[in-house]
Order: sequence, then C-alpha cells, then structure tokens
Amino acid sequence: MGAAVAVHFFLELAVILVACRVVGLLAQRLGQPQVVGEMLAGVVLGPSLLGRIAPGVQQELFPPGVANVVLFTAAQIGLVLYMFLVGLNFDINLVKHRAGTAAVVSAAGIFVPLALGAVLAVPLVAGGGFFAKNTTLAMAMMFLGASIATTAFPMLARIIFEKKLSGTPLGTLALACGATDDALSWCILAIVLAMHRGNPATALIAIVGGILYTVVVLTLGRRALNVLGPMSERRNTVSPAVLSVVLILLMLCSWFTDTIGIYAIFGAFILGVAMPSGFFAKHVTANLEPVTTTLLLPLFFVYSGLNTEIGLVNTPQLWGVTLGILVVAIAAKGIACTLAARLRKVSLRESVALGSLMNARGLIELILLNIGLEAGIITPTLFTILVMVAIVTTLMTSPIFEFAYGRHRAAADDTTTESQPATASRLAV
Repeated sequence: MGAAVAVHFFLELAVILVACRVVGLLAQRLGQPQVVGEMLAGVVLGPSLLGRIAPGVQQELFPPGVANVVLFTAAQIGLVLYMFLVGLNFDINLVKHRAGTAAVVSAAGIFVPLALGAVLAVPLVAGGGFFAKNTTLAMAMMFLGASIATTAFPMLARIIFEKKLSGTPLGTLALACGATDDALSWCILAIVLAMHRGNPATALIAIVGGILYTVVVLTLGRRALNVLGPMSERRNTVSPAVLSVVLILLMLCSWFTDTIGIYAIFGAFILGVAMPSGFFAKHVTANLEPVTTTLLLPLFFVYSGLNTEIGLVNTPQLWGVTLGILVVAIAAKGIACTLAARLRKVSLRESVALGSLMNARGLIELILLNIGLEAGIITPTLFTILVMVAIVTTLMTSPIFEFAYGRHRAAADDTTTESQPATASRLAV
C-alpha cells in the first residue's frame, strides 16, 4: 500500500510540475507573475476544468484518500520552508523606519474589511443558502470580514520577489502589513471556530500563544540564534550540522503555531526574522531555496486548487452576489489601504501599488475558506463565490501594480543598473 502511494505520488508530482511550468509561462506572457500561473494550474488540474473535461483522468491522477494526504503534507513542508526564507530575508530595519505607516495601513486593511464584511453578512444570512443553519449572525459577520481582510501572504511574498521588490521600502512595508493583517484574520477565525465549537479556550490559546511565541522568539530566541552568524563566518560556510539545527527549529516552531491554532507559516516566518542576517542568511537561502521554490512550493498552490469547484455559481442571482462581494472586497482592502497610505503622505504611485499588493488574497483565503467549509460554518455555494473573489483580486494585482508603479520603477532602474550594485538579498525562483 505504502509503495503504491509513493509511486503514484511521483506521477502526481510530475504532472503538477509540468502544469505549473506551462501555465506559469502563459501567465508571464500575459503580464502575470509565475505564482499566479501556479495558482491557476491548481484550478486547471482540479474539478473545475480537468474534472469536467476528463473526470476519469482527474480522479485517476488525484484520487482522494492516502494519496491526497501525502500531497498535502509535502505541500505544507514547501510552504513552511518558503515562508522561513521570506522571514530570513526580511529587513526589519525598513519596517522600523516606516512603522507608523505600516500600523495605519494594517489597521485600515483589517478594520474596514471587518466592518464592511459584517454589514454584507446580514443580508446573506437572511437570504439563506450561504451560511450553515447553526451559524449565528455574529459568527457569519466575523467570518466574512476575516475572509475579506485576508492578504495572500505567501503569494504576496512571491510577487514581491518576482517584481524585484525584496528588501525595498515598498516591498518590506507590504510584507509587514500583509503579515499583520493575516495574523489578525487568523485570530478572528480562531474566535469564530471557538464560538462554533462552544469552547472559548481555543481562541484564547491561539491569541495569547501567538503573542507569547512572537515575543519570545524575537527577543530571547534572537539572542540565542545570533551565535550562528559569527560561527558560520569563521568557518566560511553553513555546515550540515548547523543547517540541521535550523531545520529542526523550523519544524518545531511550525508545529507549535499550528497546534495553538495559528497557521504554521507564521511560526516559520517569525523564526526566519529572528535568524542572523548577512552571511548566514545568504548561505542558508542558497542551500534551501532551489528545491523549495521549484519543487515543493508549487504543490501548495495546486493542492488548494484541487479543492476548488467554480461550477456551483450557476444562476444570475448568484453571479450578482459574487459581483457585489467582489466590489466590497476591493473597496475594503485595496482602496482602503491606498487611502491609508496617502494619509501617511506616501506618494500616489506607491500608495496605489501598496493597495494593489494588499488586495491580493490568493490561496491563504482558500485555506481559511476550506477551514470554514469543513467546520460547517459556510456552504459550498459561498465557498465557491469567495474562491472566485480570491482569484479575481489576485489577477488584478499585477496589472494595477505595473500601471501605477512598475513601469516607472523599471525606467528608473534602467538608468541606475550600470552604476549601482544590488543591495537587497532576495530569493531566486
């Protein structure tokens, strides 16, 4: 049984990598980053497309049961490794310089969606068919608000890398705001799940545990880990023993934050931020990045896409609801964050660029939605509608960013590339 599952997983992996590469190249031709192609590849391989064209082939390639568990586990490993590398290359000094702006934009990106999502939930609950019968109005309001407030943090990090914004003030500010909003969204989800289960301790453990974890790792943990930097520099390498220690800590931190009810990627990201920068960060990235971004990370995007069924939205009324939620989502996140940045006297171009980046929801929202669906909070119909909102807002990101900021930055870079060396360490695809 185990050998058969392993053999089938190799076939799955080959198909996934081919699909991600092909759809990713098509996405790049259309001006979208590779990561958007990987997200769409999951939808292509899932029931929404391949399952309709060739249902037998789709079921044979991606059967439910043990094979899916193996794919999910490998996908989680890739995601955790990637978010650790993002944290490792995260310049916290740039956040300190723009802490006020990060706080204001983050507040706008969480409180406006929560308010508008709460208002939007009222008619949806009254109309029926969108939330489960045992979902109270308060639970519906918080869940819909949290789903609209979510930013696709891993995807945001990948887009920032592909746009060559890693280490820049704008890129770091976007990551800081995205991390803050997602952390708060997961805390709200923990409260909703606790209410649904009738157990307030679940939410308390998640919120208090997450705060304590962050404080301990960024203070005591950072001091303890600082010895790794000088040690590696003296040896002029990051030894296998040191790398093993790093990976053990990464898995433990990811396990802890997942266990207390906050997603594993935040444990990985915070640990990465606490690690020594400079020589150590550069060499750990070189060791882990190639396999992570080219082999393991695409599994995460495809696995989530395999659980998406777009065909459930099949009436004019449902399409109208979808359009309404989409408009509210864009206003609550993209426009609100843009206006908040402008209030902090960020330039119009950077403000619009930041708003477009924050408006991308991607597959972090899909994870949140899957949890809500499995817990019996939302119905498959609302799940499908919110998945479509996640896809559309993510597809919007690159064109708006390029129009407002990217093309102007590219022109400026053309005049400075010859005279200035690159200063920001970044991950390679």
